[in-house]
Amino acid sequence: MSRDSVVIIGNFDGVHRGHQDLLARARDRAAEISPLTAPQLIVVTFWPHPMKVILPDRAPQLLMSLADRIEALKVAGADQVRVVQFTSDLMTWAPERFVNAVLVPLAPKLVMVGRNFTFGAGASGTAGTLARLGEERFQVEIIDLHRCGNADISSTLVRHYLVEGDVEQAAELLGRWFRARGVVVMGDQRGRDLGFPTANLVAVDDMAVPADGVYAGWLTRVDDPGNPMPAAISVGINPTFDGMERRIESYVLDRTDLDLYGVEITVDFVARLRGMVRFDSIEALIAQMSDDVAGTREMLRIG
Repeated sequence: MSRDSVVIIGNFDGVHRGHQDLLARARDRAAEISPLTAPQLIVVTFWPHPMKVILPDRAPQLLMSLADRIEALKVAGADQVRVVQFTSDLMTWAPERFVNAVLVPLAPKLVMVGRNFTFGAGASGTAGTLARLGEERFQVEIIDLHRCGNADISSTLVRHYLVEGDVEQAAELLGRWFRARGVVVMGDQRGRDLGFPTANLVAVDDMAVPADGVYAGWLTRVDDPGNPMPAAISVGINPTFDGMERRIESYVLDRTDLDLYGVEITVDFVARLRGMVRFDSIEALIAQMSDDVAGTREMLRIG
């Protein structure tokens, strides 16, 4: 590699405000190191999540797909994103091997990591280990976690708020609304009969989803990103009809003419309206859905 680099390492799930701050600081440091020809900023991330390999039963649900993570990292300022496949073999690497195989080929002048960073077999390597291994080859800078109020911003904390259904606090940590993405599948088509046709996404076990309930937000076709549509969004199994499959069902306000089957969409969660309820009658359900639409208008501040 002919051009020097500044390298930052981490999982970066969600690319939250702490990650964004780290990238911004890395760009500033790159300019300081070489003002005339700033080194390129390279992000090293891992896929799948290390816990998926180390302790699969305790692996966290992810906040975004790998493709979305790469895109978000580039939006945040990365020139390159290097994905390291996390395997059972990689788990056995000594810290020295990781540095020589992954970092040295990137020609780093500076490597930046969070204070809680570990690497190598048995998480034996720390930021201090990295600094020792980088002597006379690259500098190491340890970055404190970005804070929001009294708490460190972390992907774990974002997941906590999603489990609570607090999508507004999750958005505060992410620096944007939490987003689900997928291809619209055919549901039970009851919404159309009730006057509220929905675009349905299956809630995938590996991916984080807000707590069951009803939310105000936006639905956007991936092939038409400049046209977000206001939506009342239901997350859950639809207990009124004894549903079994957890879904994200989005009703685009005032639209009964949309044909979204097979279309990839994003769903952005802006605010929680209520929890999931089982209704005793179709009439009660329809009345509540009408209230949910009114609540969505109010939350999104649309007429």
